[in-house]
Amino acid sequence: MQTLKYAVGAMVSFNILLAGWLAAYMLYDPEGWYNFVPGVTDTGFFNQHFVRDIGIIQGFIALGFAVGWFREERRIELWGAATLWLIAHALFHLWEVAVGICSSSVLLRDFPAVSLPAIFGICATIWACSRYPRAASADRPLTTPS
Repeated sequence: MQTLKYAVGAMVSFNILLAGWLAAYMLYDPEGWYNFVPGVTDTGFFNQHFVRDIGIIQGFIALGFAVGWFREERRIELWGAATLWLIAHALFHLWEVAVGICSSSVLLRDFPAVSLPAIFGICATIWACSRYPRAASADRPLTTPS
């Protein structure tokens, strides 16, 4: 069980570091990020506002995974919400390939920064759900008594 916890810790750390780096880079130097990341220039013209919007989202993803690591009682909601965005982002990349916007080679190129964080988020969230104290929650009322 301890090995599994370390593996989840590594996955969550990866997501925190990647999303945190993306947030900082996108917010501080959006044009530098646009020109640095392979394939981004192929997706359309540079839009500073859009890059910074996504940078803010990446910051919340990093924050959600980081706070969730230390706040076990909030872990499922925080990791689950962050993971839903990561899944949607990865599915959007798959859709672009499916409809012919991009070639299938971009999936491999984008895997470390697009699909892998989503996979790690899914694994970490499933792990968090498996550790949730269901017995304790069954004793709690669904609403607060008046």
